[in-house]
Amino acid sequence: MSSSLMPMESDVMLPGEIGNIGGSGMPDASRFSSPQRILSKKQKAAIIIRLLLSEGAELPLANLPENMQTDLIELMSDMRLIDKATVAAVIEEFVMEIEDIGMAFPGGLEGALNVLEGAIDPATIARVRKNSGVRVTGNPWETISGLDPMKLLPVLESESTEVAAVLLSKLKVSVAAELLGRLPGPRARKVAYAVSLTGNIDPLVVDKIGRSLAEQLDAQPASAFEEGPVERVGAILNFSPAATRDEVLNGLQEDDQVFAEEVRKAIFTFANIPSRIDPRDIPKVTKDIDQAVLITALAAASGDLEEVAEFILSAMSKRMAEQIREEIQSLGKVKEADGEAAMNTIISRIREMEGAGEILLIAEDEA
Repeated sequence: MSSSLMPMESDVMLPGEIGNIGGSGMPDASRFSSPQRILSKKQKAAIIIRLLLSEGAELPLANLPENMQTDLIELMSDMRLIDKATVAAVIEEFVMEIEDIGMAFPGGLEGALNVLEGAIDPATIARVRKNSGVRVTGNPWETISGLDPMKLLPVLESESTEVAAVLLSKLKVSVAAELLGRLPGPRARKVAYAVSLTGNIDPLVVDKIGRSLAEQLDAQPASAFEEGPVERVGAILNFSPAATRDEVLNGLQEDDQVFAEEVRKAIFTFANIPSRIDPRDIPKVTKDIDQAVLITALAAASGDLEEVAEFILSAMSKRMAEQIREEIQSLGKVKEADGEAAMNTIISRIREMEGAGEILLIAEDEA
């Protein structure tokens, strides 16, 4: 582009670099009537953004810091008419800048951390964020919604009911329902009632709450484990021998009753199948289980777990159930270790299917 038409200022801004917008006031509309008018890079960027938006482009302007978005609004509110020649010149310059770009880095520490996330140790990323005081940019609620829901549970438990209500309102309904169900009854009722009072809350207040929560959650140290202690202990006891499981649970009950009860809820054993599995899901579970394993597990279930065996057999087709009953009779007594191994195979399959969303476990309080 000719320098007489639109002198190149150092690095013409691209829409992604609109963060430098702001500053001096704008001239009146008459001073934009000629392509000879010298525009600042901020004004050029505003023209490009206006043009892209008019063509239906979706620009991630919400990811900019709030002050930069405000500067953009003020700048565009002062601009009026731009003649075709000037717009064409700005577009030409913009295209030239784009063609000259060989690689783009995100800009800023937070951008770099986002690019490197997954490739660098999470503990290192958390430490760098904390030491540098990086603030959350963009839409904080998108950041919060992308977190593990269980990471939000302590916030719902400890924050004021008003903040908890706003948080719950900004989450997906399914996630909000799951978290609400994990709160103690009185707390859940207070938070649910507070949601009814959020209708007229100022959007700026919601945004501030979101940024505060996002920074608070981001400042938490990275966990060395993907799951909490309840889930880890429960998973271990799921596949422990029954005698070991009972002994550990009895010991936990003496040391910490609350933790012991949470672990009991997290455990899913062969004995829990009738109360936690829909009978209609039994054929889905058993179809991929080796028949010899299934027969061993059901044979070992005679006695204390006979009810479980009958539950599984009654959910099968009559012909299949009769065939398996005959095989059980022929098999005779099963070694305890073999029986537990076969039962654990079935439990593992149920857990896999639950994780894949193929079946749903009935909640304890619904059983």
